[in-house]
Amino acid sequence: MTKPLRPTRLLLALAILAAIALPASGCGTSTADIERGRVLFKQKCGTCHIMAQAGTSGTIGPDLDDAFGPARAAGETGSTIEGVVRAQVENPRPITDNPAVSMPPDIVEGQDLEDVAAYIGEYAGVPGAAPPTVPGGPGAQVFANTGCGTCHTLAEAKAGGVTGPDLDETLPGQSAAMIHQSIVDPGVKLAKGYPDVMPSIYETSLSPKELKDLVAYLVESTSGKSKAG
Repeated sequence: MTKPLRPTRLLLALAILAAIALPASGCGTSTADIERGRVLFKQKCGTCHIMAQAGTSGTIGPDLDDAFGPARAAGETGSTIEGVVRAQVENPRPITDNPAVSMPPDIVEGQDLEDVAAYIGEYAGVPGAAPPTVPGGPGAQVFANTGCGTCHTLAEAKAGGVTGPDLDETLPGQSAAMIHQSIVDPGVKLAKGYPDVMPSIYETSLSPKELKDLVAYLVESTSGKSKAG
């Protein structure tokens, strides 16, 4: 029997690959929830990664806007970035100079991974990306933009982070000056039971007005609450 012509074999191969890739990509049937992905990213990834739309400021892992911005500018699609994210989460590259802080494999799995990957694919490296506008005034917006809720609980902001102290418990009774110092020089006085992991960047990364607005918001949001023992 005569072998198929080379172009025919190529077309058959491409057709097979397309048939395999279509369900894998979820094209037309995606169940990814981008908003849920944002919440999961802030909880699971934001303590290590910077991403403007999430308002996260972690510095242990790569800045995802810097990492994906050039590829996006070169025409790569969000679905391509999603695929990269899935592969990296499932089989993360170790940080060779400090393996102890390398990302653990499968930090999110299943539907959680689909949602996080879709979120990063939608917003990482997008010029001008910023957190959604929140109610509560300028200080509340700074709190959201800076990603404070990634690590801290604050009822007023509907934030439920657990890496750092619960602000509803630790801030009542503190003066504006004390809160200011905790933000710009967090290692000076640590809350009991919490490690010294908060970045010391906010005195320079925030403008004086932003810092003042943030402190005022935290004072107002926690005033009148009982201070934990």
